[in-house]
Amino acid sequence: MSEEFKLEIVNPEQLFLSKENVSEVVVPSLEGEMGILKDHISIISFLKPGIVTIYSKSELEKYYIEDGIAEFKNNNLIILTSSIFNIKDIERNKIQEWIKSAEEVINNPDINDQVRYMEDQKIEVLKSLN
Repeated sequence: MSEEFKLEIVNPEQLFLSKENVSEVVVPSLEGEMGILKDHISIISFLKPGIVTIYSKSELEKYYIEDGIAEFKNNNLIILTSSIFNIKDIERNKIQEWIKSAEEVINNPDINDQVRYMEDQKIEVLKSLN
């Protein structure tokens, strides 16, 4: 019996990724890192800035996302996100730009706690990539 399930990642421009042979996906949910395996209970979760890690027989893939929603139902995982980047393709100077931009947002005294939390998360993840 197969221990694999289907994954689709969608961003506003296109279907970013579709795989039929995924054995595990770890997503950065607001509640913390969440691993999803075949036959996981149905779930919908908001995502925070972080790394989506995809395990399959043939490879390990990692992507940086800034936000999104993950839905798992009937052994299908769908991740909707406004921005996603393959970690292998991100240039260091781009990471530095993103960190600087997030720090500027945090330094604004008028932002709310939710924005501050998300920007803090973004900075933490981006610094770990650097």
